[in-house]
Amino acid sequence: MDFAAARKVMVDSQVRVNDVTDRALQAALLETPRERFLPSDRAFSAYAEIQPEIANGRLLMLARDLSKLLMALGARPGERALAIAAPYAGAVLARMGLEVTAQEADAAVFEVVGPVLADEGVQTVVAPLTAPSGEGYDVIVSECAVPGRPEAWLAALKVGGRLAVVERSSAAGKAVLYVRGEQGVSRRELFNAAPQVLAELQPEPTFAL
Repeated sequence: MDFAAARKVMVDSQVRVNDVTDRALQAALLETPRERFLPSDRAFSAYAEIQPEIANGRLLMLARDLSKLLMALGARPGERALAIAAPYAGAVLARMGLEVTAQEADAAVFEVVGPVLADEGVQTVVAPLTAPSGEGYDVIVSECAVPGRPEAWLAALKVGGRLAVVERSSAAGKAVLYVRGEQGVSRRELFNAAPQVLAELQPEPTFAL
């Protein structure tokens, strides 16, 4: 399979047509080998309009949704980024000149994507996703949805830092952009999306007596 050709088709048919106009982002998507974020027997599915499985139920986000999230971040070369459950996004940001750390709770994900992240210069850390590794980030992004406002993630942003994530508590979710300011955090809704929800961020069920 000609992955370079498939990558161009993906950018032309899933990214550009969905109002992703950032040329640096387009170039990074054209360069980043999405097929290497899947086991070799599923690499052929990397550029289809689906969410293929990386490992243990973890999925790659749709290219359309991810590219729109990344454009909303307005990432700049030299910024520090944390990719939470977002290995492919982390590699794209690294191609854009950011200093990136990828955080996963399940080491099995890094067994698949670790080699390509190392090649892309992305640092990796295995830690619970409820608590970001480090602080003072310019950019945080996730390829998975969260059930509500992720306060711990917001606390890891520096002033002026941005978080792009999908909030989803039902069948439909909403991509949002948070910006941390001197006086608090702003929130802006972006577009509809429905990626998988991170199970460990789901609230504990309550039972009425």
